[in-house]
Amino acid sequence: MVFTGIVVVLVFGFMIFFHELGHFLAAKKAGVKVNEFALGMGPVLLKTQKGETTYALRLLPIGGFVSMEGEDSESGDAGAFCNKSPAKRFVIIAAGAFMNLLLGYVIMLALVMMSSGIATTEIHSFAQGATSNQYLQAGDKIVEINGKRIRTSNDISYELMREDDGIVDMVVVRDGQRVALDGVTFRMEEVQDGVKAIKLDFIVKGVAKNFWNVPVYAFDWTVSIVKQVWMSFVDLIGGRYSINQLSGPVGVATAIGEASGLGLDYMLILVAIITINLGIFNLLPIPALDGGRLVFLLIEAVRGKPVNPNIEGYINVAGLVALMGLMVFVTFNDIAKFFQ
Repeated sequence: MVFTGIVVVLVFGFMIFFHELGHFLAAKKAGVKVNEFALGMGPVLLKTQKGETTYALRLLPIGGFVSMEGEDSESGDAGAFCNKSPAKRFVIIAAGAFMNLLLGYVIMLALVMMSSGIATTEIHSFAQGATSNQYLQAGDKIVEINGKRIRTSNDISYELMREDDGIVDMVVVRDGQRVALDGVTFRMEEVQDGVKAIKLDFIVKGVAKNFWNVPVYAFDWTVSIVKQVWMSFVDLIGGRYSINQLSGPVGVATAIGEASGLGLDYMLILVAIITINLGIFNLLPIPALDGGRLVFLLIEAVRGKPVNPNIEGYINVAGLVALMGLMVFVTFNDIAKFFQ
């Protein structure tokens, strides 16, 4: 239990550090005065001053921040955030999410380098009792499922997982030609609590790693997870998933604890998924998030003048209250699931 707690704190601290590092580096590059770069919240445990910036480690491992001059108020300092162009402020705000996505890619790169080979989207063989071989053939390269582009074997699994009737439309490359296959049928199997999912009945071909395909595959795998995160948000809004299926810090901590006992590969995959989630979530156009601030900057760029600070402040406070309410809900939901 203590070990799990330490792992969770380190993982969250690691991801938050990279997020705030993105803001910090972009701010420094843009010539913005950074008053403090802190990891954690609450009372200061350790701090040091270097130039104009205080670097601090704070007591509570629940976040971090980059405090920039003129970030939330007017300032006459030439290096104040508020006195920089909308384009520079846009880059500074977006840099946090970018670093989370970059971290996800680096982890994926490490996983691919650690693997024995690279899975392709080309069908190698079929399992005994397969039904999809009535439509598919060994050697087919799957490029689309239900209109969605397929980059990796992970995309294949995800798109098939989203189906609830076992029937999908595919596009494959066969003998150098694109072939559309409508109504490819798979068997369905119960996975848990009466929920059924497609039984994948074919095996994809693997290839040896080399200097060129490792970074490309890591990039495609990262893009695949970004797409899955985004589609999950779309499915949640569209009602495919219920809000009860959301997980907050407690649920994530539980998942990290379980993954840490399964081996390094599982742990790294989960961390990559979480950090990519963090990056995408922060870019959503929701007040109080980085994405919400980017929307205000886009409005400023179009209007030629900033939105009234009071109006922006009220909207951000409302967004923060809504997010805190959602966080409380999913936390209690996670706790309830924990004791089930």
